[in-house]
Amino acid sequence: MGFFDRLKSGLSRSREAINEIFYMGGEVDEDFWEDLEDTLVMGDMGGELAMRVADDLRERAARENLTHPSQLRDALARRLAQEFHAADRDPFEDLPSCVLFVGINGAGKTTTVGKLAGRAQAEGTSCLIGGADTFRAAAIEQLEVWGKRAGVDVITRERGADPASVCYDVVEEAERRGSQLVLIDTAGRLHTSSDLMRELAKVVNVTRRRCASMPVAVVLVIDATTGQNGLAQAKEFNDALDLDGLIVTKLDGTAKGGIALAISDQLGLPIYRIGVGESIDDLETFDALDFCRALVGEGK
Repeated sequence: MGFFDRLKSGLSRSREAINEIFYMGGEVDEDFWEDLEDTLVMGDMGGELAMRVADDLRERAARENLTHPSQLRDALARRLAQEFHAADRDPFEDLPSCVLFVGINGAGKTTTVGKLAGRAQAEGTSCLIGGADTFRAAAIEQLEVWGKRAGVDVITRERGADPASVCYDVVEEAERRGSQLVLIDTAGRLHTSSDLMRELAKVVNVTRRRCASMPVAVVLVIDATTGQNGLAQAKEFNDALDLDGLIVTKLDGTAKGGIALAISDQLGLPIYRIGVGESIDDLETFDALDFCRALVGEGK
C-alpha cells in the first residue's frame, strides 16, 4: 500500500462522514449545506473555517448550477487545500539547516527525528542528531537506537545536563564536521506550564544565537489524534517560541485530520511533513491537495 492509500485509510473517520453527505442521494439544498458545515466542524476544522469553506462552495454551486453533491467533492478538496499556508523554505531540503523539534510528551518527536535522519542519510545529506532531552528516562537511549537505525551519529550529554548547553555543543560539533542538517530533539513540555515553556525558550534562543553558520527552524510535532486540544497546544508553543512550522504525526489511526488544517489556517504555519506509521519510511513531505483529497475520499 502506497503512502497516499495509507493516508486515506488513516483519515477514514473524516472521509466516511464526508462521503455520507456526498452519496446519500440527496440534492444540493439547505440541508446539504448544513450537514457539510457540521461535518467539517466535527472533523476538527473549527466553526469559522467550516463556515467559510461551505459558503464559498455554496456560491460556486449556484454560479455553476451544480445540483448534485457528488459534483462538489473535488471542489471541496481543492477549496480546503487553499487554507493551508505554504512554506517559504523547507528546513529539511534548503541546506544547511538546524532544526529544533518541540512538542508535548508522546507526540512523536524522537521518532520523527529518526525518520528524518534516515531519509537524509539515504539521500547523501551529512546529518547530525542532537539529544537535548536530558530529563526523560531512556530518552537518550531511544534517540541512539534511532540514530543507529538511520546510520547517523547522535551527540548527547549525561542525564540532567542543561539542554541549552547541549544544543550549543551540538551546533559546535556540526560546524566542526561541516554537517548540512542538524536535528535536535528536545524534552516534551506541557504547553500549560509557563516555567517549562520559558526554559524551552532559553534553549531556542541559545541555539539561534550560536548557530551563525546556518538558519534555525523551530518545528512543532503535533499528534493528530489530540483533536482541538492540538490547536491550544500549537497556540501556546507559537506564542512562546515563534514557530516556523509543523510536523503532524499519527495520521494512521483515529485522527480526523482537520486539526492540521485548523492549526495551519489560524496560526499561519506551514506543515512540512506528515506521518502515517512507525517505520522509518512512514514520513512524507506534506502536499496540501493530496492531503485534502485523502480527507474527502478523492483518488489521485
